[in-house]
Parts: sequence; C-alpha cells; structure tokens
Amino acid sequence: MFTRLVSLTVISTVLLGAVSCATNQTPAISTVIPTQSIVTVEGQAVIHNGVILLAKKQALQDAIRVASQQSSVAVHSQSSVSNNNVQLDSMTMRSASAVSNTKILKGWEDNGIYHVKAMVELSPTGMCKQIYRKRIIATAFPRVAAEQVSDYETNDLDNGIPREINNLLMESNQFVGINATHIAIYPRPDLAPSLQENTAYQVSKVVQLASKSGAQFVLSGVIRDLEIASDEYMNGSGIVALANSWARHFSGKRNIGIDVYVHDGMTGALLMQKRYVDKSEGSVMIPASYTVGSDGFRTTETGRKITEIIGKASNDIEQALNCYPFSTRIADIKGDKVFIDAGAQEKLNVGDQLIVYSTANSDLYLDGGSSFIASDKQPVSVLTIQSITPRYAIGSIEGSVSKLGIKVGDWVRSQ
Repeated sequence: MFTRLVSLTVISTVLLGAVSCATNQTPAISTVIPTQSIVTVEGQAVIHNGVILLAKKQALQDAIRVASQQSSVAVHSQSSVSNNNVQLDSMTMRSASAVSNTKILKGWEDNGIYHVKAMVELSPTGMCKQIYRKRIIATAFPRVAAEQVSDYETNDLDNGIPREINNLLMESNQFVGINATHIAIYPRPDLAPSLQENTAYQVSKVVQLASKSGAQFVLSGVIRDLEIASDEYMNGSGIVALANSWARHFSGKRNIGIDVYVHDGMTGALLMQKRYVDKSEGSVMIPASYTVGSDGFRTTETGRKITEIIGKASNDIEQALNCYPFSTRIADIKGDKVFIDAGAQEKLNVGDQLIVYSTANSDLYLDGGSSFIASDKQPVSVLTIQSITPRYAIGSIEGSVSKLGIKVGDWVRSQ
C-alpha cells in the first residue's frame, strides 16, 4: 500500500511538472510602463522692484530647467545671465512639456536673489498637464488656384476646413474656439505663410487680429492644390472633347494639398507649419449642396480624404500647442483691481496666479505715428485671481500697478 501511494505521488508530481512545462512554453509578454522621474533640485532668480512672488516663480522655472538636465526627459528652456545671476523669462520657457508636478520644499532670499529647493516630477512622455483652455481664432483657407474648384462644386472649402479643424480643437476641451473664417489674412495665398506686410514697422496682421478678438493663437492656412487630373490626355475640340473633360470629374484622380499654420497672437511668431497631401480617385467631385463636416461631404472620395486631413491637422495642433502656457490680455484696470479677458470658460479658478508681462520701454512711433514698433514685453509682477465670472476674472497685482507700468492690453500668462 505504501509502495503504491509513493508511486502515485511520483506520477502526480511528474504530470504536474509536465503541465507546468507545457504552460511555460508560451513566453510571457511583458509591458514596460513608463515611470515618472522625480528629482530634488535648486533654482534661483533675481528679485526686481521688490516683487518677490515673481522671483519665486522664476526660481522654480530655473529649478525645472536644472531637473531636466539631470534626467532623460527633454525640456526646452531658455535663460540668460545678468551680473552672474540667472534670469529666466517664463514666456520663452516651455518646461511644462515635461512637468507633471512641482513642489517647493524651501525658499529663501539672499542678496537680492531668491532661491528655491524644489521637488520636480517629470513625465517620460514629454506631454504637459493641461490646466487652462486656450483661445484660438480660425481664419479662412484661401485657394491658391481658385479655378481648380468648379462652379458646380461646394463653395464651403475655404471656410469649412478651418471651421471643422477649430470644432475638433474645441471638442478636445483644451481650446476655446473663435470662428473668423470670413477673414483671409493672406493677400497672396501662393506666398503663404508670408503675410506680405506693407512695412516692417507695422504691427503684424496676426497680432492685430489676436488683439481685437482676444485670441492667444491664430489658425490660418491655404488650399494649395485641388487639381483634377484625367487618366487620358484631353485634346481637340467639340462635343466629344467637352464630354471627355467633364467625365474626369466622375472618374478620375484629384490631388489634395492643404497647408496649415498657427501663429502666436502675442508675438506674431509662426509656431506651426505643416503641409498635408493626399489623392482621391473615382468620383472626385464635391456637389454644391454639401458642406464640410456633413455626412454627404464625407461620402464623397475627395470629402473623405479632406476629412482625414482635418482630423490629422487638429491632432497635430493639439500636440504643437500642448506645451505652451496659457495667456490672455488685461481688459481693464480699476484702482488696484485688474480685469483679465478670461474666466470660468478658460477653467480659471480663484487663487490661481498668472505672470504679468508689461512693456519694457516706450513704443517707437514712426511716420508721424501712423506705424510703430511695439517694444518687448517683460515679466514684471504676478496677478492673483480673486473672483471669477464666466467671461472674465478679477485679481490683484503684487506691487504698484502704476510703478510697474502695467496697463490695459498687457498680457498675463501661466507658468
């Protein structure tokens, strides 16, 4: 009995081992999950005009820059040195592209320099953590060759393409969109993105449009190509040649080329430039009754390809602008209360702090004041939000508004 029991035990062990070996023959699939990089670093910044809160924020930015240099995460920053002390401008720093979280562990002043010791958590994806919704205005996409779209086709392309890109941006909940697709900012679409300004001393058309609308970014573009090409060479004259020419609209090929641009409304700088090309085949015409974004538009071969380009463009814009800080303008100043052109719809909250940018020097007026060069904006203070409405917010400035030269039209920007 004992011998039989031992034998059964051995057999069971062998069988279990065989099952185990059979099970282990399939290699395990391991998934590598990116981990956050947390470092403790120090940063510093010069204290100007006694504005300690601004220096504290700039010192934190310096700490983030140092943290990026100690990790594999790419953080783009820009700093300058004055009197052997680091000065950092938050407008030129895109550290948010890799920052998941920050915490100041200690802060102190020493000989006009503010120092911080901070814990910085960096994201391995390089994507920033969105807090505020940014305002973007969409303008028309004029055609380089207007004759490439016949009178029997839709006339909604110039307006509809930027409108739908803007709609997708708003659906992402990262943007507040403004529709100005009745405005074309390129007098020569073939030369875009060159604005062909009359004089180098005049404020850019992009900056003017952003200032008037309160937008942070300006979306523009051109329809570079919509040429229909036939499989056969069309020549001759008469009814047969005309019929063959028309047949290519229903059975042919069509090139699609669309350029998309995004400008910074504060500086007029071109932040994104990308060309999207594709080709449709078969029934390449878009009926006149179809509008961009409609079901009918998407059922056409050309409309389907353009819809895909619209989706790609909106995704690319999201990624391109993801790391840019939120900014808006000062709308009014009443005593020590500062009103800014953003509120609950941009996801601002009471207690939020924004860096104030003011004109460093007086503007330079030329030609009797008909044109001017706007001087650079520099960080001068910090605005703390005290109350919120859906459309605007009210806050207080650290320091004196008049002494710091802060005025209506100046910018405030997140860190």
